[in-house]
This record gives sequence, structure tokens and C-alpha cells, in this order.
Amino acid sequence: MTSTDSSDASTDDRSTLRANCADCFALCCTAFGFQKSADFPINKPAGTPCLNLADDFSCSIHDSLRARGFRGCTVFDCFGAGQYVSQNLFGGTSWKERPDTSAEMFSAFAVVRQLHEMLWYLVEAAERATTSDRLGPVAQLRREIQRALDGEASAILATDVERIRAEVRQALIGVSEEARGGYTAGAEADESANLHPSVDLVGRNLRSTRLCGADLRGAYLIAADLRRNDLAGVDLLGADLRDARVEGADLSNALFLTQLQVDAAQGDGTTVLPAALARPQHWLA
Repeated sequence: MTSTDSSDASTDDRSTLRANCADCFALCCTAFGFQKSADFPINKPAGTPCLNLADDFSCSIHDSLRARGFRGCTVFDCFGAGQYVSQNLFGGTSWKERPDTSAEMFSAFAVVRQLHEMLWYLVEAAERATTSDRLGPVAQLRREIQRALDGEASAILATDVERIRAEVRQALIGVSEEARGGYTAGAEADESANLHPSVDLVGRNLRSTRLCGADLRGAYLIAADLRRNDLAGVDLLGADLRDARVEGADLSNALFLTQLQVDAAQGDGTTVLPAALARPQHWLA
């Protein structure tokens, strides 16, 4: 991840949900595989170290990943799962020191990443929810996920992630509906631009479209032009923002925006971000 701005101190609940590569055994560079594409210049099988991985688990080309074609690395976010698995679950003993633990460690990393990602969204949901009907399920899910994370690796691997994800999704939809209820622009935009969850807006010019309060969960916003637009109250949960133009846009009050999405977009120094997220270095290059 190549972000640069530090986050606001008010986001302490997310402190363990941010990647700390110094305390990780390069799990994202090892556990997951990738195929040669626009995001990667080579093929790498899952469970094998990246050819750019140094002996100390650092990336030997970290400062030139984009220039060398490894763009996919710069938009990945483990939500703090890497250091949690490396230091908490496996006690600071790496897969190099104990090759016999590698398969379990890599599998646990994949599960913990999903659980941490859900916790990230639930932290925001707790901040936005204003009624007990919304807050109750959010708090219960946070406790359940934390209990799962407090277990051993084998217990984490047995977690019913799909069931929890489905319940988290419903809780987030409820909070989103509540948060977007105060916006009228979203409803107007839905009628005029046919905006809805999972809508295909690839390459669309949305600069003059009123979006406030729109539900764009899972929308395809690849290379969409959102420059200088106000995205207050816009639900961006899971929206694909690769190469979306957000220069001068106000994303400070968008719903369920992640660092991964920000890193994938194209912004600049005038883009306004939520306090919990950082401005990517490549925006300022």
C-alpha cells in the first residue's frame, strides 16, 4: 500500500485494521497468487514468494512498483490481517523458520483478512448508526467476529465466514438506508441517471450528476469521471473505483469507502478524503 497522509486520532477503533508491513511475514506477497495482467507483469502461484521479496520480508522494488507493472500490489489492503496472523496467531515465528506452518498460516491470513475487512465496515457503521435497531446488530457482529479472532488458527479456519458476511451485509444496508435518508439528491439522481446498486457506470461522465445519498453499492465506476463532485451520503460499499477520476471531489462523507478503493482511483491534492483514509503517494507524483 502506498498511502502517505496520516489518519486522524479519532479513528482508534481502526488502529489494528491498518496494515503494518514491518510486523508481517510478507503474507500478501506469498499466500496469494496472481496472473499476468494490467496489474501484474508476471504469473505467481499462490503459496509461493514473489520474486521481488527480500530476505527480510520487505519488497525490493517497493518504491517503483507501479513503474514496473506491479500496480496490483499498490492497491491491496490486508486490513491489518498480516501482522495479526504473523504476530498473534503464530507468535512471531515465520513460515521460513517453520515451513510446516506455512499452509495453515496462509489459509488463516485469507480468513482473517475477510474478518478484518468486515470489522472495518462495522466500525464505520457504529459511528453512523443513530438508533438501537441499527446499533444492536452492528455491535453484536463486532463481538462475534472478535471472538472468532481470539481463537486459535484452527478455530478461525472453521469460522462460517459466508454466514457472517451475509449478516454484516444486512446490517450495513440498514445503516446505509438510515444515513442516506436525509439526502434528497440521491433519489433525484436515481431517477435521472438510473443509479442503483451494482449499476454499470464504466467510463461515465458524472461530473454534473447529483449523487448525494445515492446507493452505489457494488457499482462499476471504473474510469468514471467524478471530478469535483460531492459524494456525501453515497454508499460505495464494494464499488469498483479503479481509475475513477476524483480530482477535486469531496469523498469525506461517502459511506463505506476503503483505502483500497482510494488507492485504485485517480485523485490529487484537492480531493477531500475521510479522516480515516490516507492520500496515496501516486496522487501527488
